[in-house]
Amino acid sequence: MVFTTNGIVLRTTRYGETSIITQIYTELFGIQSYIVKGVHQSKRRKPAQAIYFEPGAILALEVYHQQQKQLQFIKAFDWNYIYKNVLTDVKRHTVTLYIVELLQHSLQQPEAHTELFYLTESALQLTDTGDAATIANLPIYFTLQTAATLGFQIQGQYTSVTPWLDLQEGFYVAEQPNHVYLMENESAKATALLLQIPPEQISSIGTIALNKNTRRIILHALQLYLSLHIPGFGKLKSLDILQEILSA
Repeated sequence: MVFTTNGIVLRTTRYGETSIITQIYTELFGIQSYIVKGVHQSKRRKPAQAIYFEPGAILALEVYHQQQKQLQFIKAFDWNYIYKNVLTDVKRHTVTLYIVELLQHSLQQPEAHTELFYLTESALQLTDTGDAATIANLPIYFTLQTAATLGFQIQGQYTSVTPWLDLQEGFYVAEQPNHVYLMENESAKATALLLQIPPEQISSIGTIALNKNTRRIILHALQLYLSLHIPGFGKLKSLDILQEILSA
């Protein structure tokens, strides 16, 4: 049976001489793996199609789907959104790759998370159109919202009475936790400000003024937070690169 769905490319590997296997986060089915034939055929015979399956590409798809199969097939594909700046701007491209890798580590079951899919679409398009402050804050905001939509919403508020964010429990608390999994001071306050912005207002995240050091502290703390709550989350390879690029 053929279904129409949007999808976000996460990873692509070559398969044989002309085909690929691509992992795509789909609107309808969550993460799925597809085989696409003829992608690497001679340009004289067929226009180059490999560019459609670069990580972060946002596609409109017609796919065959059988629930019991681990490898599906794509009938047709086209752009759902065409990047204008991401591919030529190193900071935008690096943030895009961070978003893609975060999804790979966070989504461990092939189930649809529609709310997260729409958030990801908005975030990826914002990497293309946002200003410098928005781009710099986007990795933090997307990480916070990914945790929230997967059931790990940070609770409570930063106040003078509750100034510590307990990463193990996911709460702002009144007493300093007796472990090292915490945020405090400016990083805890800035995280609370970003948490107050709903996903439908994602384009306003650049209004929160953060310095490079605070961003660095928060991002590393949030990787720890996800690793505490998602079994096998692992280490993001793109995080150090992201920190270096955003600090340049």
